[in-house]
Amino acid sequence: MPEIAEVETVRRTLKKQILNKEIKKVEVLYSKMLLSDVEEFKTILKGNCFNDIDRRGKWLIFELNEHYLLSHLRMEGKFFLKNSQEKKEKHEHIIITFSDNTDLRYHDTRKFGRMELIKKEELKKNVQIQKQGFEPGEEGLTSNYLLEKFKKKQIPIKTLLLDQTIISGLGNIYANEVLFASKINPFKKGCEITKNEAENIVVMSKEIIEKAITLGGTTIKSYTSSLGVTGRFQQELKVHKREDLPCLHCQTPIKRSKINGRSTYYCPKCQKVG
Repeated sequence: MPEIAEVETVRRTLKKQILNKEIKKVEVLYSKMLLSDVEEFKTILKGNCFNDIDRRGKWLIFELNEHYLLSHLRMEGKFFLKNSQEKKEKHEHIIITFSDNTDLRYHDTRKFGRMELIKKEELKKNVQIQKQGFEPGEEGLTSNYLLEKFKKKQIPIKTLLLDQTIISGLGNIYANEVLFASKINPFKKGCEITKNEAENIVVMSKEIIEKAITLGGTTIKSYTSSLGVTGRFQQELKVHKREDLPCLHCQTPIKRSKINGRSTYYCPKCQKVG
């Protein structure tokens, strides 16, 4: 699943390749992917161009003249840039053709991704965007902020780190890495997190995400930016996908468990409860 570093890599790459190119044609091959009316979607995009691309959490925000196109990749969404003459692939559901006969093709095997076209003045009221919590590295993400969010939570801290209304952009991979770097057991209840542990989460999430973005994200399983960029952060992973391998700090075998259905990797010695 693409997480904040991967989505940021896609944003930066697309900015270099599709801005200010006139949109000649739009094909919607799977209408359920759109949260907007299909014909209105095609009409507004045609003749328009992308002026900029922003991001909030895992949402990409494509700026048009009077609208924003919001896009969430969900589990397996990818963007491809192709020549318009290339054969359409099975899972390419939305195709935006530019006047230079290149396509921006949205590919999604599971069809979980979503796109929505909104007027610019509606962005500040858009529920999907406004409910996002602070991102790693943002000024508002402080230990006091986290303690306030965690203080009544009886659920595992791992689950809370995946809550996008608390910290925006963290997914399963980086939540595992942040907890390992912070020496916090993933099963520990949110209400039991200490001030020092909350501060560690703030610091380590910033450090890990910044490094992951620098390295182009993490290429694991189904994720790649599909834009000529291959993530290299998988070479830096300290705990994720390292089940039964020795901990890089203490040599204890890494364990894998499920928390709320998500694979969770941790060191039972470095991340002791209590």
